[in-house]
Amino acid sequence: MFKRIRRYYTEVKGELKKSTWPKRDEVRNTTFVVIVTVFIFAFYLYLCDIVLSHAIGFINDFFSGLVG
Repeated sequence: MFKRIRRYYTEVKGELKKSTWPKRDEVRNTTFVVIVTVFIFAFYLYLCDIVLSHAIGFINDFFSGLVG
């Protein structure tokens, strides 16, 4: 059993050596892009929430005025 575990970790180590890892600048740039994209989508969803809240409030006031 220990031979199998040792072989597994040896193979994992060998595969990791074959991998190419991104450079520090590439990681920094892609992280920046992700953060900016998240803020853009958050702002967009915030605006959609405000518009829909006002629309639902308007519809609610309109129909409550008809009933009451």
